Amino acid sequence: MANLIKIAYLYEDLMNTYGDSGDVKILSFLLKEQGYDTQVDNISLDMKFNAFDYDFLFFGGGQDFEQSVVATDIQRHRQTIKDYIEADKPMLCICGGYQFLGKYYETSGGQTIQCLDILPLHTIFKADSRMIGDTEYKTEWGTVKAFENHSGRTYFDDKNMLKPFGQMIEGYGNNPDDKQEGMRYKNVIGSYSHGPILKNENVARAIADKIIASHKERLASAAG
Repeated sequence: MANLIKIAYLYEDLMNTYGDSGDVKILSFLLKEQGYDTQVDNISLDMKFNAFDYDFLFFGGGQDFEQSVVATDIQRHRQTIKDYIEADKPMLCICGGYQFLGKYYETSGGQTIQCLDILPLHTIFKADSRMIGDTEYKTEWGTVKAFENHSGRTYFDDKNMLKPFGQMIEGYGNNPDDKQEGMRYKNVIGSYSHGPILKNENVARAIADKIIASHKERLASAAG
């Protein structure tokens, strides 16, 4: 269907804290305004998945136990997610979903959990210094106001390849040191912003535009 936009919500049943599912609902509303219906598929444990069947990927945040469960399953999808990202397709990753794009995260107990190793970043958990509260930061699409609640500190391993999503005005963002929030690489955004982040209409509409462009490209490719 020409007006049906397909969204893959990675591990919706496990990775959905602090209202992250609201991001997908907001996008569906904005896309409906522009004449598009949306189909949201939960891609969960043991399911088959081809990222190129979708116009947009969403990966929300989860608690520590849920993230450990996802970590044992998601490696099956590494290549299709990597290829999707490199093809310049749109993806939004929040908190734990953002962390999973990197090389690893190190728990407060010193255990290293391997992530997808798609992008050059890593996360170190500091359970005794949680970063929580309201955030405000500047992006290319204007100011964003949101909420963060995380003990993971994310660091870029290649600052030429990865760019911050925003520059902090209030709050912590990626870590207490860099004064940066989130990550941009091609059409992928990673962020620690809950609330949900897409209550910021400036960002939501910018991402919706990218989804529509991705949808048109998928249809053109299918038509041959």
